[in-house]
Amino acid sequence: MNSTHLPPGDEPVPGLGLPLLYNLVYCSVATAGVDDAAVDRIVATAQRLNPRHGITGWLVFGRGIFFQWLEGPRDSVQALMATLRADPRHTNVICLSESEEQRERLFPDWGMERVSADDVREVLQDALDTSESAQHRLALGDLLMQLDAGGLPALGRAA
Repeated sequence: MNSTHLPPGDEPVPGLGLPLLYNLVYCSVATAGVDDAAVDRIVATAQRLNPRHGITGWLVFGRGIFFQWLEGPRDSVQALMATLRADPRHTNVICLSESEEQRERLFPDWGMERVSADDVREVLQDALDTSESAQHRLALGDLLMQLDAGGLPALGRAA
């Protein structure tokens, strides 16, 4: 594929053939009044705006907790995170992981997708099972271990 047809941020690094992508995973607590309809509006806005900036990812919302995976060019993801940190619809934004590496996108067709809290493990496992990158497998395996050990927010699980 000609690099002029690639989404922003997917230009291959010379000599490696893969783009340099920044990945960030965070969680936060929704403020009063944030419901499923509000989250659906957030996702619709992200689906419209993220592709312009080369950002892909997914969002989980359950029991008042946001859990989000973002990937794309470092400057774009960091600018989005600055906007997200200032968003009054959530508080206590905690970065769980971030990295930058030459690799293919984990979710190339997801400008932003909402994943059910019940399905987050399946999404992570599917990404792990299909990843050809040792670095991806390590990062995804770590997230799965944290999720299984209760180290990530109890998304959708009973307290």
